[in-house]
Amino acid sequence: METTKAGTTKGPRKATVSRTTRETSIRLELSLDEPAPSEISTGIGFFDHMLQALAKHGRLGLKVQAQGDLHVDQHHLVEDVGIALGTALREALGDDLRIRRFAHAYAPLDDALARAVVDVSGRAHLYYGVQFARPLVGAFDADLVRELFAAFVANAAVSLHLDLIRGENAHHQVEAVFKAFALALRDAVAREPGLAEVPSTKGTLSEKAARKARKVGKLRKGKGR
Repeated sequence: METTKAGTTKGPRKATVSRTTRETSIRLELSLDEPAPSEISTGIGFFDHMLQALAKHGRLGLKVQAQGDLHVDQHHLVEDVGIALGTALREALGDDLRIRRFAHAYAPLDDALARAVVDVSGRAHLYYGVQFARPLVGAFDADLVRELFAAFVANAAVSLHLDLIRGENAHHQVEAVFKAFALALRDAVAREPGLAEVPSTKGTLSEKAARKARKVGKLRKGKGR
C-alpha cells in the first residue's frame, strides 16, 4: 500500500492511498478541506451511492476507483475500501491534530433515524448498534456496512459509535447511518487553530507523535548526563 499526503497547518489536508492485493485494487483520494463533486466507482451501485452521500454530507473531496473479485463476493472490496479510507484520513490529518476531536450527529431519512459519535482519539474502537430490516439493499449485502466501518476505524485510529435508532426501510436505514457518520466526522476533524495544543491530557492524539516525543525525550535525557 502506498500513501501520499499534502497539507500544512494552514494548507488543505489531503492524502492519496493506492492499495493492491490479489483480491482488490483501490486508488482513493481524500481531501478534508476542499469539497468537490465526488468521483466514485466500485462496481457496486448502492455502495457508490453511500460513498457519494458520505462525501457530500461530510464536505469531503473524495475520489474512489476500486476493482475487485466481485464474482466471489462483495466483502473483499468493501472492506478494502474501508482500509483505504481509514488510512487516508489518518494521513490527511497529519501531525497537527488541533482539531475538535469529539463530535456527534443525528441523521433522519423518512422513517429511519441514525446516530454517530466520533472521537479522533488515536485508538480504534467500533460500537455497532445497528440492525437493518433486511439483509440486502438491491444487490448490496447490508452486513458489509459493519465490515466497512470496522476496517475504517482500525486504520484511522478513531473511536466510532453507530446506532440505528429506528426505521423500517432498509435503504433508508443504511443511508441514515452513512449520513450521520458523515456529519459527525465533518465536525470531529474541523480545525481548531486557537488551541495551544491538541485536545488531550496526554498531549498527543497520534501514536507516531507519541513515539517521536519519547525518542526526543531520550535524546534530551542523554544530553543532560
